Amino acid sequence: MPPLYITTQGAKLRYRKRRLVVEKQGRGKGERKEIAAVPAVHVSQVLIFGNVSVTTPAIGFLLANEIDVTFLTLRGRYKGRLVGPSGGNSRLRLRQYERAIDPAWALETARAIVTGKLHNTRTLLRRYARRLTPSPPQEEGRGGDLTAAADQITDLISSADRCRAINSLNGVEGRGAAVYFGVLRRLIQSDDEAWAFTKRNRRPPRDPVNVLLSFGYTVLTHNVESAVRAVGLDAYIGFLHQIAYNRPSLALDLVEEFRCIIVDSVVLRCINNNIILPKHFAITPGGTYPVLLSDEGRSRFIRELEMRFNLEFKHPDSKERVTYRRCFELQARQLARCLQTGDVYRPFKVR
Repeated sequence: MPPLYITTQGAKLRYRKRRLVVEKQGRGKGERKEIAAVPAVHVSQVLIFGNVSVTTPAIGFLLANEIDVTFLTLRGRYKGRLVGPSGGNSRLRLRQYERAIDPAWALETARAIVTGKLHNTRTLLRRYARRLTPSPPQEEGRGGDLTAAADQITDLISSADRCRAINSLNGVEGRGAAVYFGVLRRLIQSDDEAWAFTKRNRRPPRDPVNVLLSFGYTVLTHNVESAVRAVGLDAYIGFLHQIAYNRPSLALDLVEEFRCIIVDSVVLRCINNNIILPKHFAITPGGTYPVLLSDEGRSRFIRELEMRFNLEFKHPDSKERVTYRRCFELQARQLARCLQTGDVYRPFKVR
């Protein structure tokens, strides 16, 4: 089931006649205009951006039916989460805590996550290397062409296999990100300076490409976190991402496998197919938020993300027809089994 995204400022979410209804202020005093209504049973979670209110009956329904509500700023910054009871699977969470303080098990799980991310990054680079003809010219100091960058990722996968500490794995993952983002601009098929990209930056993102990446990663993380919670795991106890206050470390762990194959792919599609245009950004040099995505741009980007989440394909291992959103749950369930059995976690790898 898809989430319900609410981005209209001043809107109100109500529960009425088994539907979740989104209303906004009408023209007359006290008049409310219905702008969206969906059967409540068809909603998996609610993501609220900015100034949106929720009525008490709606909150009661959402809590009773264990439908998470995530509150974010208009820029996608996490504010908080409304969740129902976490369920009765205390044995699973206890096993998760035990595994988290087992250095050997935590290392192998973190290694699987890093190698899965690197594998999928390499796959994306190789796909674009084949697609772009002729290949972009080589550029000194930026990782070479796409094929050369993919080869560097292969070397880093071998390095990850030899790591004996999670800090070392973090270093390998960081080098892989540097190689990948060093050639990301070549995957963008527009010469418009609006899409200039030199490196990853955030908090706040300082160019349109980074704005889209940050926003997409935020939405992806909260979708994965919902899957983690649904399985009964503690989203805040991870293995690659160390435990930190108010950080969903386990959700961030599982996000790594999906970053480039979902969010980055959507960002590239939006730019290369003119779905998102430079006019969808407001630029304020020197401001607290130097680049802002417009309401129209945000709606378009969310729509494209949802299309990607719901894309059906043959699972590389089970061969069954699945969506990426279903894969979030499958990976969380597989990790839960590994926590109980001690088996090594297998990351999701695209071919």
